[in-house]
Amino acid sequence: MDEFAFINQVKQSVYRQSSLVKGVGDDAAVFRQTAQDVITAVDTLVEGVHFSRKVMDPFHIGFRSLAANVSDIAAMGAVPAFYLVSIVIPESYSDRDLDGIYQGLSSAASAHHMDLIGGDTVSGGELSIAVTAIGFVKKEKARYRSVAQPGDILFVTGTLGDSAAGFHMLNSNGYYTDRAHYEDRHRMPQIRSHFAGQLESLNRVALNDISDGIANEANEIADASQVTLTIEEERIPVRTSFAQFTAEQQHNWKLYGGEDFELLGSVSEREWDVLSTIAERTQTPLTKIGYVSSSEEKNNRVILIDRTDKSTQLLKKGYTHRSR
Repeated sequence: MDEFAFINQVKQSVYRQSSLVKGVGDDAAVFRQTAQDVITAVDTLVEGVHFSRKVMDPFHIGFRSLAANVSDIAAMGAVPAFYLVSIVIPESYSDRDLDGIYQGLSSAASAHHMDLIGGDTVSGGELSIAVTAIGFVKKEKARYRSVAQPGDILFVTGTLGDSAAGFHMLNSNGYYTDRAHYEDRHRMPQIRSHFAGQLESLNRVALNDISDGIANEANEIADASQVTLTIEEERIPVRTSFAQFTAEQQHNWKLYGGEDFELLGSVSEREWDVLSTIAERTQTPLTKIGYVSSSEEKNNRVILIDRTDKSTQLLKKGYTHRSR
C-alpha cells in the first residue's frame, strides 16, 4: 500500500470536534478556538525502548502511543480533542500490522472523543511513532506542577504498580491471579481525562501524570513548587491481588515502576470535598496519600513514611530514557 492509499484508508469520514475547520486532506489541518487555551503534548515511542512485539501486538502499540499523550493533556487539566501521528515503518511490518496500529490509535481516540487531523508515514529501520495531542482548557485554568502549597492534601487516582506488574507477567510463564487486569493496564492504560477535564471549578490544583513512577513525579512537583511532599507508603492504593507479589516487588513497582498513567496532585484542604465529588461523578478512584509542607532552606524533597513510621527521602528515580 502506498502512502496516499494509506492516508485515504485511515482518515476519518466523520469528525467529532466542532472546532475543526479542515481535517486530513491538505498540507495542514485547521481548527478554530477563541474561548479556551490550547494545550499540546508530543511523545515518541520506539520499538525496543518503549515497547516490544514479544508482549504487544500492533493494536496495543497504537493504543498505548496515543494514551501516553492523552495522559499528558489530562495532567494539564485539559480535555483532549485532536491528534497527529508520524510513523516510521520498517519493512518487517505488513499492511495488516500497520492497520492494527491505527486501529489501536482509533480505539484510544474514540474513548476520549478525539479526531485524527494529520501526520506522516515514512520507511525506516525500526518502528517509531511520534504522536502530537492537542487539547483545550478554560482560559487561565491549565494545571501546573508549580502551584502546590504547604497544607495541601496530596492525592493519587487509581491504583499504582499495575503496569509494572503487568509487564512482569507478560514476560513470565508462572501462574498469577488477576493476570488479565495487570496485562491490560500495561498494554491499554486507562487515562483519567474525564476526571481532569472537570477540575475547572477548583481554584488551585497541582497535577502530574505518573508515567515514570510516583517517586519521580512527586519530586518534580516538589522542585517546581519549592515545597516538601510527604507520602505515607501504606496509603498508596494498590489492587487487592497486588499482595501476591514479593514485598520488594510491591515496593519497587508502586514507587518506581511507572507507566500507570494515573494522576498525582495536591489540592487545598478546603477544596478536598469538591475534588472528591468530581471523582465520584466521573467514577475515578481517589486516595489521600500524604501532605505538602514548607521546605527548609530551599531543600525541596519528598519524604516517604513506611509502615514502621520510619521516614526516608524518596529520591527522584524511575524510568528516565537518558539513564538507560
